[in-house]
Amino acid sequence: MSEKEYRLASAARGGLLYMRGVPGVALGDRVVVRDHSGRRRNGQVIRTSDAVVLIQVLEGTDNLDLERTWVRFLDQPFEVALSPDILGRVFNGLGLPRDERPPLFSKLKRNVNGAPVNPAARAYPREFIQTGISSIDGLNSLVRGQKLPIFSGSGLPHNRLAAQIVRQAKLPGEESHFAVVFVAMGVSYSDALFFRKTFADSGVLRNVVMFLNLADEPTIERLIMPRAALTVAEYLAFDLDLHVLVVMTDMTHYAEALREVATAKGDVPARKGYPGYLYSDLAEIYERAGRIREKHGSITMVPVVSMPSDDITHPIPDLTGYITEGQLVLSRNLNNLGIYPPVDIPPSLSRLMKDGIGKDHTREDHSRVASQLYASYARALEVRNLASIIGAEDLSEIDQDHLAFADAFERRFVGQREDEERSIIETLNLAWDILSLLPPQALTRLRATDLDKYHHWQSAAAGEK
Repeated sequence: MSEKEYRLASAARGGLLYMRGVPGVALGDRVVVRDHSGRRRNGQVIRTSDAVVLIQVLEGTDNLDLERTWVRFLDQPFEVALSPDILGRVFNGLGLPRDERPPLFSKLKRNVNGAPVNPAARAYPREFIQTGISSIDGLNSLVRGQKLPIFSGSGLPHNRLAAQIVRQAKLPGEESHFAVVFVAMGVSYSDALFFRKTFADSGVLRNVVMFLNLADEPTIERLIMPRAALTVAEYLAFDLDLHVLVVMTDMTHYAEALREVATAKGDVPARKGYPGYLYSDLAEIYERAGRIREKHGSITMVPVVSMPSDDITHPIPDLTGYITEGQLVLSRNLNNLGIYPPVDIPPSLSRLMKDGIGKDHTREDHSRVASQLYASYARALEVRNLASIIGAEDLSEIDQDHLAFADAFERRFVGQREDEERSIIETLNLAWDILSLLPPQALTRLRATDLDKYHHWQSAAAGEK
C-alpha cells in the first residue's frame, strides 16, 4: 500500500476526479480520497495517461475543495473479504456491512473483477432447478449454470417475482448445498425493506448473501456491486462446493450508471447514449455464471432487466438477450387482469430447458407437455382474436374449448399465489388438468401413451354424454 498522498486534483465533475502528474498508476487501482473535512471517500482509477489520471469517486465529488483534497493510491484493486460466515449477511455495493453487524474479517480477499476462466474448462449447464413457479418450471425451466433474465416493464411485479424465486428455489435432492446471492441496485427504501423482511420471515436469509444499494445512494457504487456479488458467488460455488443462484435487480440501473460515467469521461456514445462497450461490459458480468469441470458447485444467474417504455428492443434487454440463454417476459395485459406472476408465455424462452428436464430430472412427459401447452395456447390466442371479430357464440365447438383452455391456462397455470410453492410434479399434473379441457384429437404433440395415462376429457359436451 502506498504511503504517499497527492494534492494534484485539477478538476472534479460528475463523480470523476482528474489528477495530473501522478506517476506509476495502474488502471483499476483502488484510491482513497480525503477531503478538507477529513471525510474519506473510495475511488477507482478508470483511465491513465502521462498527462492525467481519471478517478471514479464512488461517493461522488460533491463539496470537494480541490486545493485541500488529498488522494492516496493503494496499489491494489477493489477486493472483497470471503468466509463461510458471509451467508446471512447484508452488504453495500463495496462489500461493507449494512446489517448492523461487525465487518467480516478474513485473510482471504479476492479481486472483484474475478479471474478469467478457460472456456475449455467450462461444463455444459444441466440439472433442473425448481423455483416452485409453474410458468417457469413447466415451460421455461431453469437449469444449473444457466443465465435466464426477467424482462419487465415499469410498475410490473418483477421485484416480487425475484423475491419469490429466492424464497422457493431449490435443487431437488440437494437442498443443503444451495445458496443465493441477491443483488438489489438502485431500489427504493420500501423495496429494500421488503426484500430484507421477506427473506427474514421466510427463514431463507441464513442461506442468502444480500447486496443492497438504495436509489439515493451513489450511482457509481452500482458499477462495483455486481462484480463484488459475483466474487462472493464464485467463492461459495467453487471453494465451498455450493450451488449458487444469483438474482440481480435491476440491470437497467447498472447500465444507466455506466452511461453516466461514460458520458462524464467523454466516451463516444452509441445507441440511446450508452457507450459502445455496453455489450462487452454486460458480458463480463453475465459470463461469470456457469459450471466448471471437476467442480461440484455452480453459479446460475437470474438478472432482472426493466425495459424503458416496455421496449424489448431497447439496448439493455436487446444485448442481454444475445448473451444469455433465454428470457422470461412479463406481460402488462396479464398484470392488468390481476394475474400473478404475469409471465407472457409466447415470447418467453429457456434455451437450455431441454437439457434439464425429462425422465432423469423431472418426469418423462415434461417436454411433450410443455410443447403442447405452447401450441394449444398459441391456437387459443388466435381464436380469441377471431372471437373479437365475429363473436364467441359463432365459434365452433373446438374453438370454444380453446377459449376455455386459454382462460384456465392463464388463471390456474400461469397465475398462482405469491406464497404458493408448487413442486414440478404438481405443475405437470395441473398442466394435464388444463389440457384435459381439450379433446384428444386436438393434442397432436402428445403420445398415445401420455393420453391414456394422464388425459381426462373435461368438456361440457362430454360431461353431458
